[in-house]
Amino acid sequence: MPSKILALVATAALASAATTNTNLQTAFPASSGTTALAAVKTIAAGATFDGSMYQWDRSPSTCGGQAEGGDADAVFILESGATLSNVIIGPNNGEGVHCKGTCTLNNVWWTDVCEDAATFKQSSGTSYVNGGGARGADDKVLQHNGGGTVAVKNFYATNVGKVYRSCGNCGTQVARKSTFDNVYVSGAKVVAGVNGNYGDSTTIKNSCVKDSSLCWIYKGVSDGSEPSKTGSGPSGTACATASVKTSGC
Repeated sequence: MPSKILALVATAALASAATTNTNLQTAFPASSGTTALAAVKTIAAGATFDGSMYQWDRSPSTCGGQAEGGDADAVFILESGATLSNVIIGPNNGEGVHCKGTCTLNNVWWTDVCEDAATFKQSSGTSYVNGGGARGADDKVLQHNGGGTVAVKNFYATNVGKVYRSCGNCGTQVARKSTFDNVYVSGAKVVAGVNGNYGDSTTIKNSCVKDSSLCWIYKGVSDGSEPSKTGSGPSGTACATASVKTSGC
């Protein structure tokens, strides 16, 4: 390929990458258009998909309210190491994004969460949520079913139930970790729900949390029954906080 063409390709790639805004934003972005998928779209292991700020959704709708769904009800499935960027997830899907291994979500937005916005299933390692936001979730936004860590930075959430929940009744239970840095949460029931009896830990720092609880501590189970809430945080290692404002931010 001629050198001039290579230079143009490289310049275009840099321009595209530069449009990924992972800073904290407290207003939902306008979509560039809409795309309705008849089936879930899979992003291959290690691959990157840029949604160009289109609203991505399912047609027909796979949203069944708070009924537990599966991979087939999602908009995107990310295989291990995949990255999803510049995507707006619409309201007509049950499961949003499913990460089968570690994944990275950059500037991903959910306009009206159905059952879950994103589910993390990695056995170990760290998944990243950089920028983006969610609203309108009756229950959970980020559901952590696997192991390892979910690291959330510069995320905006409003009018939701739980921003994050470590699975309370998965058949396999492990100690899960979550971190929240420079998040803005308003009108949520709670930022993080964790299982104290399984050694979960969460840290919330440098954040604004208004009209919302910081942490709820649960006694998780592995038999499929409902977990019980045992307390709230900050509470030791299960829920640590630093530089969190609850007003004036």
